[in-house]
Amino acid sequence: MDCDFLIVGAGIAGASAAYELASRTRGDASIVLLEREDSPGYHSTGRSAALYADSYTHGAFLHLALASRRFLDDPPAGFTDTPLLSPRGLLYVARQDQRAKAEEIFAEYADMVPGLRLIEGAEAVAMHGVLTTGQVACAVHEPGAMDIDVHALHQGFLGGFKAAGGILATSSEVRGLERKAGRWRVTAGETAYNASTVVNAAGAWADDLAGLAGLGPLGLVPKRRTAINIDPPQGIDHAGWPMVCDVDETLYFKPDAGQLMASPLDETPSAPCDAQPEELDVAIAVERIEKATTLKVERIVHKWAGLRSFFDDGEPAVGFDPRAEGLFWLAGQGGYGIMTSPAMGRLAAALATDAPVPGDLAERGITEADVSPARLLG
Repeated sequence: MDCDFLIVGAGIAGASAAYELASRTRGDASIVLLEREDSPGYHSTGRSAALYADSYTHGAFLHLALASRRFLDDPPAGFTDTPLLSPRGLLYVARQDQRAKAEEIFAEYADMVPGLRLIEGAEAVAMHGVLTTGQVACAVHEPGAMDIDVHALHQGFLGGFKAAGGILATSSEVRGLERKAGRWRVTAGETAYNASTVVNAAGAWADDLAGLAGLGPLGLVPKRRTAINIDPPQGIDHAGWPMVCDVDETLYFKPDAGQLMASPLDETPSAPCDAQPEELDVAIAVERIEKATTLKVERIVHKWAGLRSFFDDGEPAVGFDPRAEGLFWLAGQGGYGIMTSPAMGRLAAALATDAPVPGDLAERGITEADVSPARLLG
């Protein structure tokens, strides 16, 4: 099969890039989206905490998140039948000995995040049924933080891509990748593809994919994060509680489908894999939530883990690899891939078609050099 763009990885990064490429080229380019699993979004995309919070980002991710908000608030007609965002709110809580850290977070984001406030512990406790003034001296409150319907967002990208004539191929793990006669020859599943451009959106496997092309790694490090679901306290309406994260980022918890989801915010380096939770990390999550709140964890309803992938400088790689013509990177989204996906997809589609950085992103200070994989090659 011949195509202009072959995107490897149909998680949120690959799906958003496919959607935006299809929109940008308007049928003038053939685009194929490959997924190694039976269905897209099995790995990191399907295991996200699914929160939009500007104060949880940094660097290019902050500006990509800010630029994504309009799309998430008001997606294009036909993109989804349900809202992509719903109110949640976020509290960064601090003990008295952590007050300086809370003040630092507030000072860093106050001018960029609408409605951000530094509040005293009593006000934070009044918002949340299991916090106490003994553990919360103050907090940074982001009232505009929102839950994201990850499934609706992901399916909207995939649906729009397919409606524009794009081809999604599942159960198509890439096993061969070589440059021949000015094009990429890609073997995936039972099919061979000839593509002008290969987009490496393979998530935790992005360096492995580069290896198939005969290239050294860019230094992507997948890191395991653990999450658990527990029962909420009896007799308390918890549905409207904001998400809580301690200022040292050792714990978060939030309402989730009638339960509470919690994580010890672990970042354990891992080989690319179908990540599974370690019992020690689960125990740490329970210990931390019981120490920080009035909750007593009677049972763990569900436990899981996912991989979040990072480059050394904490920024993504979006752009062509200078070592191999036609190989385009879209990797290293860390934990920010969902909330930045509308703008990240637009950025990737622009750079992959040799267009400049979209104007609204350029106005926010994002440059091609900021996200180029070339910066990671020394």
